[in-house]
Amino acid sequence: MTTDLHKPDPVDGPDGPGGGAGPSTAEHPATADGRTPTGLAAPDGLAALDGLVAHTTVDGIPTLHAPASGSEITAGLFFRVGRADETLATAGITHLVEHLALHRLGLSDLHYNGATANAYTLFHVTGREEEVVEYLNGVCAGLRDLPMQRLETEKEILRTEAAGRGGGPQQQLPLWRYGAQGYGLSSYTELGTWGLTPDQVRSWAETRFTRDNAVLWITSDHVPDGLDLTLPAGSRFPAPEVTSALPTTPAYISGDDGHVVLTSVLRRSTAASVFADVLGRALFRDLRQEGGYSYTAEADYSPRDAGFATLTAYADALPQKQDAVVGGFVDTLARLRAGRIEQAELDSARGKLLKMYDIPDLGAATLPSYALSLLLGHRILSPEQHRAELNAVTVEDLREVARETWANALLQVPGRDLDWAGLTPAPRRSTTAVTGTRHQSLEDDDVTLVIGAEGVSLLTPRGPVTVRYDACAAMTTRPDGSRALTGHDGFSVTVEPTLYRGVTPERIAALDAAVPRQATVPLPARDPDRVPQPRKRTAAPTSGSGRSTAGWTTALWLVGLLAAVWGLLCAVITADEAAAADPEWDAVAGVWIMELPLLFATWKVFAARRTRRRS
Repeated sequence: MTTDLHKPDPVDGPDGPGGGAGPSTAEHPATADGRTPTGLAAPDGLAALDGLVAHTTVDGIPTLHAPASGSEITAGLFFRVGRADETLATAGITHLVEHLALHRLGLSDLHYNGATANAYTLFHVTGREEEVVEYLNGVCAGLRDLPMQRLETEKEILRTEAAGRGGGPQQQLPLWRYGAQGYGLSSYTELGTWGLTPDQVRSWAETRFTRDNAVLWITSDHVPDGLDLTLPAGSRFPAPEVTSALPTTPAYISGDDGHVVLTSVLRRSTAASVFADVLGRALFRDLRQEGGYSYTAEADYSPRDAGFATLTAYADALPQKQDAVVGGFVDTLARLRAGRIEQAELDSARGKLLKMYDIPDLGAATLPSYALSLLLGHRILSPEQHRAELNAVTVEDLREVARETWANALLQVPGRDLDWAGLTPAPRRSTTAVTGTRHQSLEDDDVTLVIGAEGVSLLTPRGPVTVRYDACAAMTTRPDGSRALTGHDGFSVTVEPTLYRGVTPERIAALDAAVPRQATVPLPARDPDRVPQPRKRTAAPTSGSGRSTAGWTTALWLVGLLAAVWGLLCAVITADEAAAADPEWDAVAGVWIMELPLLFATWKVFAARRTRRRS
């Protein structure tokens, strides 16, 4: 029975050559919640790269190239489509297209791969010029005519791949921030590997994997002969829509022991990329070198789209050191927000980033970064422009980024509350419940399932969990009648007919009719022994409660009566002494002191009796 919220990128890097999205700063206006206005397109800025990177088009695909030393060349074909463009019900469709497109290449000694990230898909290869041409031509041929006879096999391969892939300590953070849509889908399994049809996969390839939605880069002083990258015409898709499941930030959630993780959404800027390095160094010094609490303490800056990036900070801890790590983590951020950043810290981080330019074949090394910037619509800076921006960053700039980091932070801590640090717990329950037929849990009298005309709710002592049909990201179905609904906000309700009274096939049929068809994901039948059954109930709570409190009630009367009698005696003695010519107040104080343990014992017995009656 699900009663709670299930909050389950290969080339991303810092803004700068060799990073995920190119040397740049945010130039588009943006809303405070991290949404980039639609209808804005940055100029490609390729003129800034003259003398470093050449640019042309191949079969209508923008192409960047620059020479590299060595006998082999490397190429990458980017498409502006990724996991965040999918829905929960179709999650994995982009990954499926990638696998199908590569199938025809078969076994080879060639070093090649494909990668599906949140906002892009990349086909990557290294080899001799003729091998690279053969690979790129094969990828585009595969995209034009996907081998659909392989669809079910590739689905199973993806499920096997997912089963062996660890999510990492930050796996749950995207869904808590974004919900079960957009950038939050990276927290979920690829549900589409169960129900996607050939027509759905083929349509996705025809509309997203087009020449107008692609960018090619090659580490060569010329475009190789023999390329055939023919793809259908289309349009450049904007970045995935940004959603939010957090009413307010900074916020926190509870996570597994041993890990403290922070993510924050920042406006992309050179100062933000420098701050990530400063933060990582500060955490390492405070938590490892000085405190001795952590082995790993680091921070990472990863472009999300044209205007925003994700900053991730992490520290590990032994169970007995977790409180110290959480406190030290928060203290480090507080120090940076207060502006207590030494100039030496800034100079060290800046020097590290400037070293990116002290590499051979700089143009070739920066090709992936520039190509992705072009794909995402982010402005492009030449190395000289980026150096100038790095040199212009000040300590005050870093303080402003630190404040932005904290304002947009989502912190995952091992089972502790962070209200003391000014963070708000992320919501674990819905704010409303639907009305409809009520189905009592067969395991817990305090839990009721409601199946209504607008959605389903699970009513619990701590509050409702609701999924509305018009905001249902996905509903999985099984032949035995089980239904699991997940809302766009990430809340989930599982309907198990075996665990609730009166959930008839008619009620399940009504639920099926109400959920949009495109959100329904059929799952295979379960083994009978895996269908959940109600746990055996203990003795009826009413009679058990009466027996368990009888002794406490008797004890309460006895102790209370004794306290009352002694209190009356104390009052009489006090009155007598007050009327005497020479009162013995020491004796009065002594008898009253003896009354205090009786009063305390009476209160403790009363509290224990009340607790037993509620249990």
